[in-house]
Amino acid sequence: MYVRDAKNREEVWLLDHIEAMGLDETAFRSRDYVIAIDEESNEKAGFGRIRVHKTDDADLCELTSIGVLSDWRGQGVGAHVVERLVQTAGDEGFETVYALTDEPDYLGQFGFEPLPAAELPEKLQARLEGKREGSAPEAVPMTLSTGAFAMPRRFRDRFKRAAPDAGTEEPEEGPEDFGIDPDEATYKYDTGR
Repeated sequence: MYVRDAKNREEVWLLDHIEAMGLDETAFRSRDYVIAIDEESNEKAGFGRIRVHKTDDADLCELTSIGVLSDWRGQGVGAHVVERLVQTAGDEGFETVYALTDEPDYLGQFGFEPLPAAELPEKLQARLEGKREGSAPEAVPMTLSTGAFAMPRRFRDRFKRAAPDAGTEEPEEGPEDFGIDPDEATYKYDTGR
């Protein structure tokens, strides 16, 4: 497994999964995303985004739209997506990252701390209101110094052995799935044999 920047050709895949997971797609730009990829199968396992908010004082960095496909959950994929996002934010000069999330316990594992909504920069207060009205009614603000990110060892170990959940293969489709009764159906080129 590894995490890399998203490519433009993955835009449709990202939008499909963002919508399916009910995540925030406000101001979508595929180049803001990273994607976790399985090295052996080349299968995409998870994704996340950095969203930069321009202000008069200083730019703000928000981590958002973090998702892991159901077959890959519980294997450290999300942790490595978050790690890559925080690292990228630090590389771009941000000392602090924000997250407006309805999963504060998850981000708390990496050093994120809750922040009272009143202490959020004004631009993020408006963003929090929008998230609460839309994709995450229970969203709470969290913050992290980019140098304070901590990856628990268990996530590193899981990520090294990550594999899709084999129990979720889709069954083979048959004529009945399309409303066809195979005993009664006639076909254009049926020879009657």
